[in-house]
Amino acid sequence: MSSIPDLPDDNNAHFEYISEEESLTKEDITDLYAELAQAQEQLLTIRDFIRFVVSKLRQYDVVVAQGTTDEFAEAAAIVLHSLSLQWSADSEILDCRLIENEKQAVLTLLSERIIQRKPLSYLINLAYFCDLPFYVDERVLIPRSPIAELINQKFYPYFDVDDSKKSEFFGHGLPEMQLSAPERILDLCTGSGCIAIALATAFPDANVDAVDIDKDALEVAWINVEHHDLAHQVNLLQSDLFSKLPPENQYELIVTNPPYVDAAVMAELPPEFLHEPEHALAAGQDGLDLVHQILYHASDYLTADGLLVCEVGDSEWALRQAYPEIQFDWLTFEKGGSGVFAMTCTELLEYREEFARQVEQVKGLS
Repeated sequence: MSSIPDLPDDNNAHFEYISEEESLTKEDITDLYAELAQAQEQLLTIRDFIRFVVSKLRQYDVVVAQGTTDEFAEAAAIVLHSLSLQWSADSEILDCRLIENEKQAVLTLLSERIIQRKPLSYLINLAYFCDLPFYVDERVLIPRSPIAELINQKFYPYFDVDDSKKSEFFGHGLPEMQLSAPERILDLCTGSGCIAIALATAFPDANVDAVDIDKDALEVAWINVEHHDLAHQVNLLQSDLFSKLPPENQYELIVTNPPYVDAAVMAELPPEFLHEPEHALAAGQDGLDLVHQILYHASDYLTADGLLVCEVGDSEWALRQAYPEIQFDWLTFEKGGSGVFAMTCTELLEYREEFARQVEQVKGLS
């Protein structure tokens, strides 16, 4: 019978890394391997292993905020992926038994997740967004955004949709304009390309430009564009926000999930987040360095009826403080999430002087 690998005798460099992160000691890992060996011997079913993985994730304080919502979702992903099953597999399989090499695969992935503190999606190069699969590695952030809900409902009721169930859609708070579907869409700070590809899937007749400053991120995005066979619809562009976009490009919809983590939060990030590219998270002292620029320039690239949807996460409070006179349209989400606002082109133009002042202030501080 195969077993969990023995703890290496000479692992000093590895344990130095662990102690730097104030995570596991050598004794902790010895105990973990003993628990994994016991699990391999005694546990039988998918249900057993999901329960066990949940317990270990909690016992070892593993952070699960990157691509999964809680320990149960993460545990299911670890077990089901190891068995080459969809993460949303039918619950009827939960009492199926695992053979020995399947047990080994589950427990090996779990041990890597706990010891390395590397997010699951990086370990398996897979993440889901809008129920679509995406290749990810440490060149890009792991997809996670409440904007997925807006995409799934095609930004209704700002845009009208041909869906008999639209009366049952969750009310996120978007203005009720009932416009025809957008023909041109911009995804700013595209990263892995997940938002751009989800937008192209939701609006198959639209052309989607996906922009990122980072060449490495665009290489990952291209992998995903090719995988989803959307090269005819999604155009990848390397640009610092709007800087290399032709001024004649006019979009009915701009969606952006830019870096927005402030300096204080960056200094306290848990180990899992340190695997993500810092430049894709950090955005200055208050997390708004890029957001100010987006607010100032977006109206130049929106049609008269165009809409900007922007995520700022926990920097929502800082944005409110920066613009106390502006009543941002903060959206709500059925599955949780916050820090996403929508602004029309008309509103962006109305407050453009305020945005310009903030842009100049950021330049003065840099």
